[in-house]
Amino acid sequence: MQAHRIFIGMGSNVPEAFDLLRTAVLRLSEMAEGDVVVSTPERTEPIDFPWPAMFVNQVASLLTTMEPDELKTRLKRIERRAGRTKRETQRGIIRLDLDLLSVDDDILRPDDWQRPYIRRGIAEISYKEWTSI
Repeated sequence: MQAHRIFIGMGSNVPEAFDLLRTAVLRLSEMAEGDVVVSTPERTEPIDFPWPAMFVNQVASLLTTMEPDELKTRLKRIERRAGRTKRETQRGIIRLDLDLLSVDDDILRPDDWQRPYIRRGIAEISYKEWTSI
């Protein structure tokens, strides 16, 4: 099976955000062929959310043999395991959000891909990977 390079946008706007993101990285490692590389967590203002709490955002990159549909299903499962509910999401409370940004060279969420904190995270990961060669 061919391994795919994927980027995932991760975020949370609850007090335990750092713990939830750390746990998400552990869950992502179960899907990875090798290490999961993550950017430094970054606090950001909410975009179009009724809940005023700051977000903690991070980008993750990994190699996986899973196909995009299976990846999306697994990401939703990780969100639910973190306690994400439809009711809280409707109020703007996001315990954990995992978005599949890209698979190989295919950008799946172009608007998210252009957000400054995503661009910084991708650049940081790319630098980490380049300097580890």
